[in-house]
Amino acid sequence: MGGVKSFDERLLYRAGRVASALPVSIQRALSGGPVVREGSELEPELALMIKVGGRSLSPGSMTLERYRAEQAKSARIAGGERLAVGTVRDLTVNGAKGPLRARHYAPVVELDSSHPRPLLVYFHGGGFVFGDLDTHDAPCRYLCRYSGVHVLAIDYRLAPEHRFPAAPLDAFAAFSWAKKHAASLGADPDRVGVGGDSAGGNLAAVVSLMAREAGEVLPACQFLIYPPVDRRPPWRSLDLFGEGFMLTKASIDWFDAQYGMRDTDGHPDWRRNPLVASSHAGLPPAYVVTAGFDPLRDEGEAYADALTRAGTPVSLRRFPEQLHGFVNMVGISRTARDAVLEMAGALRVLLHRRAARQG
Repeated sequence: MGGVKSFDERLLYRAGRVASALPVSIQRALSGGPVVREGSELEPELALMIKVGGRSLSPGSMTLERYRAEQAKSARIAGGERLAVGTVRDLTVNGAKGPLRARHYAPVVELDSSHPRPLLVYFHGGGFVFGDLDTHDAPCRYLCRYSGVHVLAIDYRLAPEHRFPAAPLDAFAAFSWAKKHAASLGADPDRVGVGGDSAGGNLAAVVSLMAREAGEVLPACQFLIYPPVDRRPPWRSLDLFGEGFMLTKASIDWFDAQYGMRDTDGHPDWRRNPLVASSHAGLPPAYVVTAGFDPLRDEGEAYADALTRAGTPVSLRRFPEQLHGFVNMVGISRTARDAVLEMAGALRVLLHRRAARQG
């Protein structure tokens, strides 16, 4: 499972913790001064991390195997030590073409609790190209512990070995499995939501649309963390933050090419880009998270707006001082950790409201 492992990873982890604990004035001085865009300042601790070596890995400069290994190492360092939850176990769930690895995080059971807790089916980020159960172990633990819900992380098939539509088909099959087996996991089968970060946020949105189109029971909620939802428009945030803020435009283009994100036949497919769906009505309540210094910011907020205009209940939360990928930085960034704790509280409320409506 996740967690820092080797000596050099522990050294880098501790260096990140030290940098995060410095006074803000020193962080600003060491990073070369405040980084300001559109009236918002990038968190000084994040600016310092970028300055001392936190720049984006360039996927085209190394083999795919090495790129995935380097991303896994970075995730272990940034995620930090494992946060305790009730229980954690690995299992397999149904995918579209065979079994998929999954990891179940169960919350601590309160003695006075007479009702099973909800379940969030979680799809990891990574541009549809990298990421696995270990790279996103830390945020899944935080969401489980501080929202008090079960989390089922899914290791869906990755591109370029498995291009579109392998990932959304796997995601939908895994959600269907979770609905059927929620009770055996100790969770409430009537409160099974979907969520994810970045590429995983795209998959959670797509699964919600797929369930509606198939006439099946909808997810209880969609928990969308800086999701990519439409590759077509020239989003302003892509121009503003496409270089120097961890996730670059060049990397986004590379991810899209590996996955097959862009439509090539002139017919937009909402299973790639859910913003192009003909309707966003009749979908699960959504909590949409964006980061102020993220090239994907504007499309995520456009999706929240499309849901709202269609009558779907939405809460949009922009963390103005954060970067893309901040949910993976809970081990070394105090401000990222605070943001994820807030998000966990929002998830708890979102699924509680579902229970109240059912009651």
